[in-house]
Amino acid sequence: MNNYEINKYHRRSIRLQGYDYSQKGMYFLTICVKDKECIFGTISNGNMILNVIGHIVANEWENTPNIRDNIALHDYVIMPNHLHGIIEITYNKNNEEQVGDFVSPKKSIGAIVRGFKIATIKRIKALIDPVGKNSHSSSNGNSMIEEWIINHLPQIWQRNYHEHIIRNYEDHERIANYINTNPLRWDEDMFNN
Repeated sequence: MNNYEINKYHRRSIRLQGYDYSQKGMYFLTICVKDKECIFGTISNGNMILNVIGHIVANEWENTPNIRDNIALHDYVIMPNHLHGIIEITYNKNNEEQVGDFVSPKKSIGAIVRGFKIATIKRIKALIDPVGKNSHSSSNGNSMIEEWIINHLPQIWQRNYHEHIIRNYEDHERIANYINTNPLRWDEDMFNN
């Protein structure tokens, strides 16, 4: 394989080089649907109206602290094609003396996002295709959404996610305000195509 082919498949990390994403702290996350498809519901009069798939996403997000005992959720919003949320790692499950050593990826923000995506995909797939036969029967009248999901399983979610390390109270307040007012700004939202 020549260098061109090697570089063709190499993805540059968007994470902060050398930062331990399993350490305690607050993180602002944005997780998007593949191709910015609006499959979670609609915005009406500045309010997000979740459909059944949007409720699955909200339930799985709210279930995160039940799965991982060192996680606390703060402000979040499910938008038609993405989720914004503040998540807090309340304590580092790794040995604090391991700074600089290998950190298990299963205890990091990346692992939390990966687990969340997998859980939502499983539940959405079970809703859309309950017997595993790709039957296109619609119980909720969203056949176009269901068809898109069936055609994109298991890649409902965009491959990566965006994170921002929240470093102080002012940063937290600014982000929380952004999250809570996001449905009001949907017409100007960069994810609204």
